[in-house]
Amino acid sequence: MSKGTVRKVDYRNTNSVWGGVLVETLHRLGLRHAVISPGSRSTPLTMAFARHSGIESIPVLDERSAGFFALGLAKRAQRPVVLLCTSGTAGANYYPAVIEAQESGVPLIVITADRPPEMRDCRSGQTIDQRNLFGGHVNFHHELAVPAATLPLLRYLRQTVVHAWERTQWPEAGPVHLNAPFRDPLPPLADGTTRKLRARLQEQEFFSSVRPIERVLSRIERTDFPGDRRGIILVGPTEGSPTPVEAGILAGLAHNLGWPVLADGLSGLRGDAERYVGLITRYDSILRSRKASRRLRPEVVLCIGGWPTSKVLRAWLEECAPESWLVSTRLQNQDALHLATHHLRCSLWAFAESVASSGRRHDEYARLWRRAEEAAGDSLARSLAGAHKHFEGRAVLELARNLAALTPVMVANSMPVRDVEYFWPANDLGHQIYFNRGANGIDGTLSTALGLVHAGRSGVLLTGDLALLHDANGFMLRPKFAGSLTIVLINNNGGGIFEHLPVAQFNPPFEEYFATPQSVDFRKLCAAHGVTHVLVRDGQHLGSLLAKLPAAGIRVLEVRTDRKRDAAFRKKIFADAARVVEQAMG
Repeated sequence: MSKGTVRKVDYRNTNSVWGGVLVETLHRLGLRHAVISPGSRSTPLTMAFARHSGIESIPVLDERSAGFFALGLAKRAQRPVVLLCTSGTAGANYYPAVIEAQESGVPLIVITADRPPEMRDCRSGQTIDQRNLFGGHVNFHHELAVPAATLPLLRYLRQTVVHAWERTQWPEAGPVHLNAPFRDPLPPLADGTTRKLRARLQEQEFFSSVRPIERVLSRIERTDFPGDRRGIILVGPTEGSPTPVEAGILAGLAHNLGWPVLADGLSGLRGDAERYVGLITRYDSILRSRKASRRLRPEVVLCIGGWPTSKVLRAWLEECAPESWLVSTRLQNQDALHLATHHLRCSLWAFAESVASSGRRHDEYARLWRRAEEAAGDSLARSLAGAHKHFEGRAVLELARNLAALTPVMVANSMPVRDVEYFWPANDLGHQIYFNRGANGIDGTLSTALGLVHAGRSGVLLTGDLALLHDANGFMLRPKFAGSLTIVLINNNGGGIFEHLPVAQFNPPFEEYFATPQSVDFRKLCAAHGVTHVLVRDGQHLGSLLAKLPAAGIRVLEVRTDRKRDAAFRKKIFADAARVVEQAMG
């Protein structure tokens, strides 16, 4: 190492060297964010992350919130983010976020500090068995060796970290877990144990082989895809928005096949409507018509990414049982409908390259879909125009109409995700839609949204009251949050989605055990965390608040609604739309 070169490793003791090598290796691989919860056993790594100028280290008190904040960061960046905690039950609080990352394919590196082996199984404080803590919910698990100041072990550490990074992305994205035991002393107290190593470890040479890992593109040979038959293209939930290349490939495929494209509200495709002639977004209402559901039966379904959210659509596909082709790079079984499915584990580009055009088009079939789309859309528009000023579906329309182009929008599970499916219109604004649909839970919603927009574009979270309360500790991120998040809070004092289930007719115990109203004063909750709160008067007021998002900070726009009234209104307008579609089908 030349004179004056800045060393990346802290040589004050064995643990500080170990932490420095681990952190510098991650940085050279491409790490830019570490989310760290406080604790003693993780001190060597916390100190190493904190002193590294190339990594933003963000302290988050609540490990569950920290896990979802890191998840949001990784979703936006599409690169691994580190989660670090101390020993004991701290790591167990990461479990919901780890499961979501595994199910939705988000790269995370979870590092749980641990006591050394001699301090286990003897009632030593803050010690549990952390090996394989997350079971089958990680792509890779490894317990690191207890630190030692030797070149062979440091090479082992470097290469194990390289492999762990690779496993967050290949053969498919997901979390990995490194359990990291440390002996005392935990702080970087100079003890002379690394004197010989300092002279021998040539950092420039030691780290020279560590570089970002490129993913391998999938390719497939020409398929026998039946493009000459009557079919539809389904585009399932896809986070963010399609790249121009992806959108162009899909549009070209749809044009060549002459098939209609049914776009899930979470696909991002609805924000790129001008590319697609007759994009279908009202399929949930259309397929409630028995005549339409019979006349629109496909022979073949091409599904991109995964099946859409709509239960009505899924039930129709199960009834039709068409030949299905599912294009996804995920290794997991994506076919929840158990159809006669050909699962092509490749990129959209690779699939499109393999499909030969037959020259045969089913234009009349596509026209039928467009006729039904127009009829359902007109009916829903009339119904929404006459809806109560605080109908929950209106909030979705105000978001779609008023948010600036390319705005990131995080959609909470339960009723918000359904209302996006029902009511988000086709437009050309390219809103970037995000969600936690891996495990479909409501935990970590706020923290994920904060991670998504941290140090990025001003964004929006659409959430219900229960999902927000479930992650209320996420508000503790406010002092460290660098960005702008506007929360559109649909407060119907309970779980609105349960009003649409058969159990709603059984009260008691429905209201207490399923709807579970919490009756929280959100104005006071926001005040406790220094968060701006606005009570929304009506749709026009909400639209004006969304038209220009703040440059920084967190604000809550509370829309108070009546879940029983809104559930009844949804049923009515869907029935009305189905009758109009029935008539339009002739």
